Order: sequence, then C-alpha cells, then structure tokens
Amino acid sequence: MKKIITLFSITFSLSISAQIRTSLYEGFTGENCGPCSSSDTLLNAVLMNNPSLIIPIMWEIPIISAPSNSGSLYQTNKAEINWRYRSSNGSTVAAGPSTVAYGYPSQNTATDVATNGINTAPTGRIDGQHQWSFGAASDDPSQVTNTLILSAQSQTTNFRITMTPNWSPTFTNCVVNVVIQSTTSFTALGALMFRLCLVERTVWYPSPPGINGEKKFYDVVRKSYPTTSIGSSLTSMGTLLPGIWTPGQTQTITVNCNIPAYIHDLSQLVFVGFIQDDGDRKVYQAERTAQPAIPNDINVVSLKVPISCTGVFTPSFVAENLGPVAITALTIAPFVDGVAQAPYLYNGTIAGGSTVTLALPSYSATQGKHTFVINITGVSGGDLNTVNNTGWAAFGVSTVITTSVTESFTTFPPPNWYALSYDFTPVNWGYSAVGGFSNSVGSAKYDFWNNYLYGDTDELFLPVQDFSGQTNIILSFDVAYAQYSSTSDDKLSVMTSTNCGANWTSVYSKQGALLSTALSNSISPFTPSASQWRRDTVYLNALANQSHVLVKFSVIAGYGNNLYLDNVNLGKPGTTGTTTSVSEINRSSISCKLFPNPSSGSTTLSINLTENETVVITLSNSLGQVLYSSKNKKLPAGLNTIEFNTQDWAAGVYVVQVSSSYAKVNTKLIVEK
Repeated sequence: MKKIITLFSITFSLSISAQIRTSLYEGFTGENCGPCSSSDTLLNAVLMNNPSLIIPIMWEIPIISAPSNSGSLYQTNKAEINWRYRSSNGSTVAAGPSTVAYGYPSQNTATDVATNGINTAPTGRIDGQHQWSFGAASDDPSQVTNTLILSAQSQTTNFRITMTPNWSPTFTNCVVNVVIQSTTSFTALGALMFRLCLVERTVWYPSPPGINGEKKFYDVVRKSYPTTSIGSSLTSMGTLLPGIWTPGQTQTITVNCNIPAYIHDLSQLVFVGFIQDDGDRKVYQAERTAQPAIPNDINVVSLKVPISCTGVFTPSFVAENLGPVAITALTIAPFVDGVAQAPYLYNGTIAGGSTVTLALPSYSATQGKHTFVINITGVSGGDLNTVNNTGWAAFGVSTVITTSVTESFTTFPPPNWYALSYDFTPVNWGYSAVGGFSNSVGSAKYDFWNNYLYGDTDELFLPVQDFSGQTNIILSFDVAYAQYSSTSDDKLSVMTSTNCGANWTSVYSKQGALLSTALSNSISPFTPSASQWRRDTVYLNALANQSHVLVKFSVIAGYGNNLYLDNVNLGKPGTTGTTTSVSEINRSSISCKLFPNPSSGSTTLSINLTENETVVITLSNSLGQVLYSSKNKKLPAGLNTIEFNTQDWAAGVYVVQVSSSYAKVNTKLIVEK
C-alpha cells in the first residue's frame, strides 16, 4: 500500500471568492472494441476544444473482451480498471465477477432499465452522472458537444482544488501536495472521496495492443493513489474526506506516488484529482497538474524502411528528444529479421524538445518480405525512460522481371510476389482452393471475416516489371467479394509506382457495395460461386516505356467479408499471359445515380451507358433480400431512367445494383418516413 500522509487544517474567512467549476469526463472505452477506435479520436477533438472547462480520464475496459497483449493498457492496470467499471453487487460484467467494485449504474438512455456496472463501450460519464443529465440523448461519446460541456461546467460547485507535484530526480516517484477548500457549506450524501489518478495524456503504440486497430490513445488512467485491497481484490480507491464542510474549511493531503515501470512517455504524465460523493456519485470539482519537464528521454517516433528493388535498403527513423537537455550521441542496435547487425553510433545534436530524422547505414536482404527493428541502447547523459526506445517496420525486396505477369494462384505467394502487414498482426492474405468463375484451381484470398482490426492495411506486391518500348499496358483480374452488411466498407485498391515505392499512384479503388460481386450480403464467411465473380480491367497507359513498374493490391479492413483475386494479368495486350484483348478496352461502362436520395415518396434511377447494353437491375434491403429484379433488360447508349415508388417501403437502407457482363455498380438508397 502506498504511504499516505493526511494533514487537516481548518481555517475560516469572512470573504471567500466563488470557485469556477472544472468538469470531469470519465470515459469507458476498449482496445478490443471496434467502434471505440474512431469514437476515441472524435471525442478527443471535442475535449481538446475545451481544455479549461473539462478534464478527461479514460479507462480501457475489457469490452468486448480483454486484450491478450501483456503490455496493453488494460493488462498493465486491470485491477484498478476492473474496480472502476464493474458491478458492485458481485454479478458478472464482461470480464468476470467482482465482489467489490464501484458500480456505476449502466443505463445508456433515460428510458433504459438501469443495471449495475458499465456494460457497454464506448460510454461516458460527466461529473459522475449520465450525460443526459446535461442535455445529451445518451451516454454515447458522440453526444459530447461544446454545448454539453458548457452545461456541465455551469453547475454550482462547493470546492476548489490546488495540486502541486514534486518529482524525484529519476521520475520514479512523485509526492503530490493537495489543498482542498470549501467555498460554501456542504454535507455529503455518502462517503466523500478525493481520488487521484496518474494519467498519460497520449500513448502511442507502434502496433495495436488490441484487435480494433487503435494505436493512439488519449488521457489514459495508468494508476490511482491510494488503492485499498483485501487479498487480490480492490475495495476502494481514494482518500476519505470529511462529510460536513463549512465555508472556508481546508484540508491538505500529501500523497506519495510511485510511478509504474510500464509508462510509455514520462513527459506525458499528469495527475488528475477530483472530489466525488459516493452517495450519488457526483463529482464536484476536478483539477489537473502540468506535464513534467523530463531532463533526458529519447523517443523513437517512427521507423521507415523503403521497398528495395536491388536487395539493398537504407532505413531512417524519426527521433524525438522529450527532455529539455540536448542529446549529443546515440547508440542504435539494428536487427534484420531478428538477426543483429553492427551497432550504429550517431554523433550529433538533438536539441531539447526537438524532432530529427536520422539515416542509418545500408543493409541487404533477399527477395520477399522482411522486418527491421532498431533499439536505442545508449543515450548521452542517460535515458530515464527506455519503453519508447524501440522501432519496428515491415518491408519487402522486389525482383525485376521482363515477362508479363500471368497468375492463377496455384500456390501462395507465387514466385517473386510477397504480402506485407504493417503492424505486428499476421498477414491476412493467403491461398484459397476456389478459382475465379470456377475455371481455375485456386485464388488469392484476403480474410476480412476474421480481421477485427478496423482500418488494418495489408498489401500484396507483384514483381517489378520492365515496360521499356511497350505501350497500352493493361492490368486485369477476377475479383469476388460480398459485404457482411450494408455498412461494411472493406476496400480494395491498386497502386502503381515507377520509382520502387518511393511514390505511389492509385489507379483503382472500390469499397463496400461498389466492390461487392454478390447480389446480397452474407452473414456467414463468403465463398464465391461461379456466378459471383467479376472481371475488372485497369488501363495503365501512363506506365508505357517505364523500366521499373511496381504494382500492389492494397486492402483496408472494414468489418466485412472475404475477398478473392484470381487470374491477375499485367502487361501489353497480345503478349503472353495477357487474356484481355484490345476490344475489351472499349467495352461499355456504367454510371448510376439516384435522385432524390434520401427518398420519402419516389426516386429515379439514372443509368448512363457508353453503348447499348443488356443489364440486370436488382433492389435489395439491408438483410440482403431481393425485392426487385429486372433480368436481361436491354438499354440503349446514353441516359436511361427508371422510377421507383418508395411510398410503401419501410424506412432503411437499400442497395440498387446494375450489372452487365463487364461491369457492376451498386448504389445505396435511403428511404425516410
């Protein structure tokens, strides 16, 4: 147990100025919670607009599940987090039973049945109360606005808090002196507590600690002082205050705080203190200290390793001096695929508080995918925090070939191909025994179904091609994909580079419904039938006469379903292995538009064709049920219109699909009532 010295001193004053209230936002989010990734970023932007009005603290709870990474925000402080979010009546809430816990009531909206303990994420409390107490519709973080914050901050407060941190020279300990003064008479409903939390303002992981893809976290509670426990279970957090206060009464608390070794960035640490009445859980005042000035701390911000087309690569990394004292020397230990390379000594000045980009020596690797790691093992003047001294990067070595690419995926990866994942998660590209249009033995599969990392990016690289003396370059491939739901937004892009990946150009991009080749969504893992494939063709005339052309398929996960690629052909029309003929270049294209959209009575579908076409038009609801189908409808070139009467349709999202032998277009229709 941390040593706590509590001193009482009571004074009286004839004139006490009113104290401005600073509200406390207490967020409950999670590293495995899918919606939390985007929600945390949006919430932080709102809170940063109001730094003098509201102070945030975030608890990384195990909803939907607990991260397995031992260095995750939850795992490093799970006893306190469990106490703060779980039920206080012994019931099971997500991570298991708890006999003693704080027991915030869960009730997302005012009309919901109240339960004990936080049972959903993301969710939030303002000053210990439901957000709707201040005008929000629910406890969802999306409801936090400037107006809501002003409403909370305008409430009457009875206290002022002053906190002074006294850091040890090594920043392993801090003694926080706290002075609490009442501005009015006050009687608590229950136990009146002063709670002190150690908060890391920004925590930035090189790869996600959980499965939702989130790397950057804001205002995370890393430790609380003091904590009281029986055995392995916490019974309380905080210091008990008097329950009755008179105007001008003061109390001084001195808290000795040992700093955990798992802190990422000492310069991001602050203490947040708040007064909370456990009778109704109202928070009456909050205060936050300033971030400390760390004398010596080097941070690896990022590590960049370029793709190599020769087998030789030259990495670079961005280093940040988080302290005020200049750093004049670094010792860097590099590793290629886990094999130690010769240490590199950097001699140069990195001014306090500045960021520099440092180039490393050149290294070599064979064709295919690789990893490169650096660890800063020596810093002039020492280093107070070594948690942030490591950088990791994935990279590839590409091989130049002079023949056209023709690949039907009998193995994976094919010769001279490779796939990269840019974090510590496995590559989700792999082999499938399902061939395009059922005409081949296999295909490349991207497993969106089992990828819970929203926004995760994986890439599949073709070998480098020499198109010297060639024109009319064409890329064609067969693709199959089904959405899981109408909101699934998995994305497939094709990128090209003429300078070995130094710069990329997007030449193809389809996402969600536009990428889909299935007539309906699939709530089970998608395996395409022969009719659920599409041939896509990309014309790459800008690559004519280029001697080093690198092409990659890039995917971004969006909680959807599986993707398949087959019969990838890249080269000049008529060359060996290129199945796309010149006549296919001029095949018709389809563009569609719905107006009005949203619709409440009727809407018109406009179909624009470059030449006469026979099309299939289908209309599906959000469950994938086909409500309308017009097969083999012959339409002339130009603009064609079809009207839908939506007056009797249920409100919701519908998908209108127009397809021909060579193209397929999906358009979302929103029906409102």
